Amino acid sequence: MVKGPGLYSDIGKKARDLLYRDYQSDHKFTVTTYTSNGVAITSSGTKKGELLLADVSTKFVSKNITTDIKVDTSSNVYTTVTVDEPAPGLKAIFSFVVPDQRSGKVELQYLHEYAGISTSIGLTANPIVNFSGVVGTNVLALGTDLSFDTATGNFTKYNAGLSFTNSDLIASLTLNDKGDTLTAAYYHTVSPLTNTAVGAELSHSFSSNENTLTIGSQHALDPLTLIKTRVNNYGKASALIQHEWRPKSLFTISGEVDTRAIEKSAKIGLALALKP
Repeated sequence: MVKGPGLYSDIGKKARDLLYRDYQSDHKFTVTTYTSNGVAITSSGTKKGELLLADVSTKFVSKNITTDIKVDTSSNVYTTVTVDEPAPGLKAIFSFVVPDQRSGKVELQYLHEYAGISTSIGLTANPIVNFSGVVGTNVLALGTDLSFDTATGNFTKYNAGLSFTNSDLIASLTLNDKGDTLTAAYYHTVSPLTNTAVGAELSHSFSSNENTLTIGSQHALDPLTLIKTRVNNYGKASALIQHEWRPKSLFTISGEVDTRAIEKSAKIGLALALKP
């Protein structure tokens, strides 16, 4: 694998994963099985309040081609075909949704020692064109993320980001929402042996003049059990514990309370993922 600045989506990803990944207020159950010829079949169900959502997906890998097909309860069929390394550093992705005739999209990703590029175009008469690029190294990187609507001739998205990576810390600064939101993120590895880390994210909205500060931490109680905590300046406090009770099978319970309205019920989320 090429060691370089990565893609634009990698800017600030470590801090986002620490602060937001695996936190949920729904109940989710996922089971994955494998056929004799290596096809992975995953069934999942999610309970959101009184609403129950379910889907079944299959994943088949043949040499450097991966095909993912998912069917949900609304009878939508999502198909993604990924071709890995048709040329050094290149990845091609083709996706579409049935019955949405405007959903077809082709994406190309290219990773280089000093650059990372991702571009996609919709397969319609007047497509939306997306482009993101990062230049730099695996220490310092600068990037931009753009979307252009050929039907209206307008940019629907333009973002920019800067990332600095050291041996035990990652800091990033991004300008999103067409220049309206400035976000600074920080991730620090305290102890690799216990997977202990802390992180923070500070966002400022120029249009509303509001600031949002979120800080969080994670720590492994043992090699199979991870705990995470999170709190923001609006008084929302969250915590989760995740246990790998068998290889690749995870049980996660998370909760959130509003410390400014402690009389309200806490939000509790459960997730169970089973893999053979």
